[in-house]
Amino acid sequence: MLAPNPGPMTLDGTNTWVVAEPGASGVAVIDPGPLDEAHLQAVLADVAGHDQHVEQVLLTHGHPDHAEGAGRFAELTGAPVRAIGRGGDDLAEGERLQVGGLEIAVLATPGHTGDSVSFVLPAENAVLTGDTILGRGTTVVAHPDGVLADYLDSLARLKARTGSGELTQILPGHGPTVSEADELVSFYLVHRAERLDQVREALAAGAEGADEVVKRVYADVPRAVWPAARLSVLAQLAYLEGPGAR
Repeated sequence: MLAPNPGPMTLDGTNTWVVAEPGASGVAVIDPGPLDEAHLQAVLADVAGHDQHVEQVLLTHGHPDHAEGAGRFAELTGAPVRAIGRGGDDLAEGERLQVGGLEIAVLATPGHTGDSVSFVLPAENAVLTGDTILGRGTTVVAHPDGVLADYLDSLARLKARTGSGELTQILPGHGPTVSEADELVSFYLVHRAERLDQVREALAAGAEGADEVVKRVYADVPRAVWPAARLSVLAQLAYLEGPGAR
């Protein structure tokens, strides 16, 4: 269900996912979205309209456009909110959740933020990626919480699963569902490598500081997203300066 918060960083808005086994009474709601009462009530009405109830509320990460409404939604449903980090350290890598007979596997995918996590639906060969991978365009590595080395590692882990055919669908936090999961993950890896090369070239050409790098490397990107691009540049510069650079 699409939250009414479109914008340069949120695309059409935040995707709130309601997942359940066919015919089951219990559901999980992933990323209830911003604190928008009408949206939260619409999600609740949709669940009730299918004679279901919310058993768990799961967060892909703590950014407000995904998580701000979680507390209020928990009040409305009585369901626990589960996450990694930001006071919600009750999910563990590899943990397998059961919601009304539906299996949801936890896959830690830090990088966009330190607390980013994806949720695998084995029965659908699908993964809910939050902001780690979007349905359209590319995401930001939100320095300093987001770390590029972690993000590249997370993409590599996803690539191993999409390349093997284990995961064929991406259900993102923003944008449309992606049916060619491996192709998109491959694109993300190539894009990151290209951006790093562009940052290296900008530095070699005399760019000083993140703002100058943004002007050179992201000249073809709308200025509305330059503040986010600056965060990615800071993450790229930290990566290039660090011992893990490659």
